[in-house]
Amino acid sequence: MTGIWKVFLLTLVLLLSGIGLFLSAWIVLPAPTMFLLTLAVGAPEVCPWLLGFNAIAFLLSWLWIYRPRLKYLACLASFLGLLICGLELAAIPQTQMKMSDAMVLGLGVNYLDKIPVEIRTEMRSHPFSLTDSFVGIHRNRTRHQTGIRFANPNGVPLSMEVYQPLKVGKYPALVVIYGGAWQRGNPSVNFEFNQYMALRGYTVFAINYRHAPQHRFPAQLEDVRAALDFIRIHAVEYEADVEKMVLLGRSSGAHLAMLAAYQPDALPLRAVINYYGPVNLTEGYNDPPSPDPINIRRVLEAFLGGTPQEIPQKYEIASPSHYVTRPLPPTLLVYGARDRIVQSKFGRRMYQRLLKSNTTTVYLEIPWAEHAFDAVFNGVSNQLALYYTERFLAWALYR
Repeated sequence: MTGIWKVFLLTLVLLLSGIGLFLSAWIVLPAPTMFLLTLAVGAPEVCPWLLGFNAIAFLLSWLWIYRPRLKYLACLASFLGLLICGLELAAIPQTQMKMSDAMVLGLGVNYLDKIPVEIRTEMRSHPFSLTDSFVGIHRNRTRHQTGIRFANPNGVPLSMEVYQPLKVGKYPALVVIYGGAWQRGNPSVNFEFNQYMALRGYTVFAINYRHAPQHRFPAQLEDVRAALDFIRIHAVEYEADVEKMVLLGRSSGAHLAMLAAYQPDALPLRAVINYYGPVNLTEGYNDPPSPDPINIRRVLEAFLGGTPQEIPQKYEIASPSHYVTRPLPPTLLVYGARDRIVQSKFGRRMYQRLLKSNTTTVYLEIPWAEHAFDAVFNGVSNQLALYYTERFLAWALYR
């Protein structure tokens, strides 16, 4: 082997070891910026891939690097990457046990017995599959309609997308609301989840809403309510059973889902599912995360039009926690312990408030997960969340 090739291979292996450790480090490091937040969200979810990457880098370092100091340096970097990934994977069994216990605590020991056998057989058989991490979660075709206009508030056209099983029928309605700090996003995001749920026998409505700061609260809540009215009026057309309706939202969409479900004059709903959503906007403003990669206070000011000191009543009525004064629809709360956008402690507080109001509620926390963890559909965290979400959903609809 020529000197040039030796230098090239040495450089390549060192680079692989460094990249593996750099990416793996974001499983445990807090992200100070939006760019790095993407790495912090994704790294825990592709942990099995990173484990393999680090293993290959370690093997190549051991075999191909002949300079002792460089060999030990590269091997150490790869070993640290392996250790970080290995610790997350090793925590999966205990985490799924805790999540299973939380489901039993919230819904009862025999909650699965209330779900029809034919529904249970269509669900995921295991909370986590290493195979799915690499090849993806299997999905087939569904019927999919886009651009369905449901409202035109102040001249702003709002549309939804509908996902339906291939077989014509009448199915429970799952209304999905996307996140994006109330400022961005569209109904097309998280399409894998919508398609997956349609395949499991749901009519899924992915709805839109007006964005801040051009349109401030309560415009977004009004849009969600308009979408729900539209779905009820056109239920037969879209083969939806509106007597079996559930709201599900992510981040700011979860906030809107809870807010719509908890209104005193809300339409009857079977349940609401909150993926890492804000619940008390005043507390969120006064106690932002550190680091704070998206500037939470600026986001809330854009959404509501001021600070809690300037408009305290608006912050109060825009907080789902404000309405927890009576039994509410069954609620599933799903948070990541490492979330630097909506801290999991707020979810835990909401869980305690819901319990005190005699609301059936389940709180699930994933120790390594960041905000928006389910953006990686076959990721480690989303597999766990999906497994328990579909069971909660079926329990709420068929009990």
